[in-house]
Amino acid sequence: MEPSAKRIKLNRGQDDYLPGNIIEIELCNFMTFDELIIKPGSRLNLVVGPNGSGKSSVVCAIALGLGGEPQLLGRASSVGAYVKRGEDSGYIRISLRGDASEEQISIKRKIDKHNKSEWMLNGKVVPKKDVVEIIQGFNIQVNNLTQFLPQDRVCEFAKLTPIQLLEETERAVGDPQLPIQHHSLVDKSRELKRLEVTVKQNGDTLNQLKALNAEQEKDVERVRQREELLAKVESMRKKLPWLKYDKKQDEWKRAKEVVDNIKRELGKAATVANDHKERLEEQKRRKLKQDGNCKNERNLLNTNIENRKKVLDEESSLGVQVRGKYNRMGELRREDESRQGTILKEKEGLDADELELANMPTHDDRKDKIKSLGHQIWERESSQKEKRSNLLGKEKALDEKKEELRKCLNSLRDMESANNKLLQALKNTGADYIFQAYQWVQEHRHELNKEIYGPVLLEVKVRQPVFANYLEEHVPKYIWKAFITQDSADRDILVRNLTKFDVAVINYEQAERSNKVPLAVSEEMRKLGIYCRLDQVFDAPNAVKEVLISLSGLEHAFVGTKETDRKANEVQRLGIFDLWTPENHYRWIRSRYGGHVSASVEHVPVSRLFQSSADVGEIEKCRSKKKELEEIIATLEESRKTLRDEFRYLEDDAAELYKQREELIHSNQHDNKKRRDLESRIAQRKRKITSLEEGDDVDTITKKLVDEAAQLNLRRFRITVDLKKSLIEAASHKWSYTIKHMASIELETKIRELEIDFKQKEKFAQQASQHYNICKEELENHRRELVALKREAESIAVITPELEQEFLKMPSTIEDLEAAIEDNISEANSILFLNQNILEEYESRQRKIESISRKLEADDRELKRCLAEIDALKETWLPRLRSLVAKISETFSRNFQEMAIAGEVLLDEHDMDYDQFGIVIKVKFRQTGQLQVLSAHHQSGGERSVSTILYLVSLQDLTHCPFRVVDEINQGMDPINERKMFQQLVRAASQPNTPQCFLLTPKLLSDLQYSEACCILHIMNGPWIEEPAKVWHNGECWRTAIGVQRGG
Repeated sequence: MEPSAKRIKLNRGQDDYLPGNIIEIELCNFMTFDELIIKPGSRLNLVVGPNGSGKSSVVCAIALGLGGEPQLLGRASSVGAYVKRGEDSGYIRISLRGDASEEQISIKRKIDKHNKSEWMLNGKVVPKKDVVEIIQGFNIQVNNLTQFLPQDRVCEFAKLTPIQLLEETERAVGDPQLPIQHHSLVDKSRELKRLEVTVKQNGDTLNQLKALNAEQEKDVERVRQREELLAKVESMRKKLPWLKYDKKQDEWKRAKEVVDNIKRELGKAATVANDHKERLEEQKRRKLKQDGNCKNERNLLNTNIENRKKVLDEESSLGVQVRGKYNRMGELRREDESRQGTILKEKEGLDADELELANMPTHDDRKDKIKSLGHQIWERESSQKEKRSNLLGKEKALDEKKEELRKCLNSLRDMESANNKLLQALKNTGADYIFQAYQWVQEHRHELNKEIYGPVLLEVKVRQPVFANYLEEHVPKYIWKAFITQDSADRDILVRNLTKFDVAVINYEQAERSNKVPLAVSEEMRKLGIYCRLDQVFDAPNAVKEVLISLSGLEHAFVGTKETDRKANEVQRLGIFDLWTPENHYRWIRSRYGGHVSASVEHVPVSRLFQSSADVGEIEKCRSKKKELEEIIATLEESRKTLRDEFRYLEDDAAELYKQREELIHSNQHDNKKRRDLESRIAQRKRKITSLEEGDDVDTITKKLVDEAAQLNLRRFRITVDLKKSLIEAASHKWSYTIKHMASIELETKIRELEIDFKQKEKFAQQASQHYNICKEELENHRRELVALKREAESIAVITPELEQEFLKMPSTIEDLEAAIEDNISEANSILFLNQNILEEYESRQRKIESISRKLEADDRELKRCLAEIDALKETWLPRLRSLVAKISETFSRNFQEMAIAGEVLLDEHDMDYDQFGIVIKVKFRQTGQLQVLSAHHQSGGERSVSTILYLVSLQDLTHCPFRVVDEINQGMDPINERKMFQQLVRAASQPNTPQCFLLTPKLLSDLQYSEACCILHIMNGPWIEEPAKVWHNGECWRTAIGVQRGG
């Protein structure tokens, strides 16, 4: 085993500091401090200050700044809780003395309210593990109660059991290997106990198993004989599938021969069928060629028919043309006779039309009357235009008023809906009948003398949502559902009728409010973020506002911002006793007896009543406006009706004038049209007569038609000659087509005979093919069965030379082999025994015996090794621990004797139970009596505090840690014990190489004896400490500070 490492003895430098001592502590926005700088002494530091000044904040800063977790302080579970209230972040910076006097190690931890930390080492950002390594190098243990005892964990130290006290002492003093060796001994002793139990259990189990196997050896032999017979049966069963395979192989060979014979017959039938098929195809090709020749002849015949049809059509057309020429000549003679009669008739009509045109009258008198009617119509249209303009103006104004009324109704409906939401909010808070009360007031409002307001919640309109939070919390709940009257008679009526609805009725009189002017918002208040009073953040009818102010004191409550939260300590000096901010409600109360002021801070909850608000004054305005608009709309509609009647009268009069003028115009137009028609008809008759008189000569046209008819008859003759030639050609084509068609019919007969013969041959070949396929499928089935049998046989047993020799000794047929298998099975079944699993159990126990024997031998070796290691560790650890406890006890007893009391420290040993070893502190505070174990049952709180601090002092010379922190350990001590305890601390601090010590206390006794090793640190905190702090920061001499204060 390697020699144990010793703790390094550290010597003080010229600056009197040991390596790892705290040189400076700097705090910013940490707990109660905005800013704090502490420069402790190198030995005993007495941190003094009244309760609540922040002494324990310094302890928390040391623990958190040196890698401790928030849980070990016993205050908060998260680091964000240590950031000063109202700030987002802060930091802790601790400067440690390095190995040399000029070396300083700066450790800085930044924290924020979101529980995030950032570590810095000598100004550089590093991970936490780097800082922990530095701290562990100096043996700083903030989680060890003998080194670091904060106020909230003093009770934990008193509750330490002897076992826990030993562990803490080992970690704090002596060799660093002691706690390691102790834990190793605890672990190895537990392992030793476990091995001893295991060896004993395995030995007992091994003996039991051997005894059971000895009893069952005869039964096992009989079981083995039976197993041999069954093994022989198993071998026979291996041959059985191979015999089945051989039998199936013979069947497959016979089936294969049948398939081969059928295949040869199928080949012959296929050859015959193919020969017939080739002959059939040859005949079909000849017929196809003959059909083509017939088709060609038929096409020629059809072409000849089409040509003859065209010739006949042309001849028919020419005949029609010839007859047309002759008909035209007859028509010309008849037309000439008709033309002469028409000319005579047209001349007679022309004379009659000219006479009628000359006799038509003039229309000058009608034009004057039409002009007069036009002037009258213009006057009517001007009046109509003026009336229409007035009517459109009235309709536009009416539409505008109707739109305004619609918007007013919508707004009124929305506001009344908002009122319903507010009434529902009141009902949700306990005003169960508020809807009935509100409905009663609305229905009887006309019966009251003056205006009624209420519920108050409906009358108040806040300007910002955050103001609703303030008002709802500040004003008493009953006021929000109350109704306000302005007349005592109205109040009595409401009290009689609304009492059943559980609502209050408040009567307002203008002379009620005091004439005292409320405190105005000064410039100094605005600098603190205060910008108005609570009575200025809402609108309401004057009576409602006055009642709220008089009953709730709204004029004395002020409203501030988040900036005001950070400067809340400065608010009260301005005479403000009630302050609201977005997050907090501050109240200051001056005592009637001592005149001192106490403060309270509460969180501002979110408003539940003001979720939807509407101004009742606005509702009344909207209702008045609705009534006014309805009256205006009625007046406009009456005026519009009058204008419409006048407009219709003008329209009817103008229509009658239009009708008269149109009749005159229509008469003129009819006469003018008749004149134009006569003039047009006269012109047409003249043109027609001229045209008829200038017609063509009938004889010339007749001669021309005779020549054209002769030419057409010549063409008809030539067409007749061509038609004769076509008939001769058609007869020739008809004869050729008939001969070729008869040859095609003969070929078709031969093809049908060949097809019948081919189908018979093909049917025979198909039957042969089907028979072949069936046989082939049977052969394939035999092959698959053969493969399956072979696979089955191989899965049971693969043929090897040894197995083949064994098979030769067995029956060679399936029936004989199956009979032999049955005989051996019967013989095996004749061997009876009670336990069917005896062989398996025997062999399983045999394997367990071998396994347990091997494990027992290994455990014996491990047990001896563990004993040797425990003895070696015990020889090293226990003497040194006894020596350490003896030194602690010697110092502890001497310290107690100096205080005229007695005490000792003992090591509580428990043989091999190293986890039960502990340190027992025995004390005696009276001359009579015996030493008793330190506990809450035997000693008072002050006596336990004295024992605790003296035990820690006893560790001073043996502790190699840089510093120790004890918080308010003297609380509960009587003055005598406290004075003696302080002398012990001063004496211990004066010893060389004593660790730096921080003792926190709210008070010190007078006339205590101090030495140069003592350093007193006063913690002062409060709103007036800023100026003295600056003085102390600049000069470190009390006389300098006093001088500055006097000079000021």
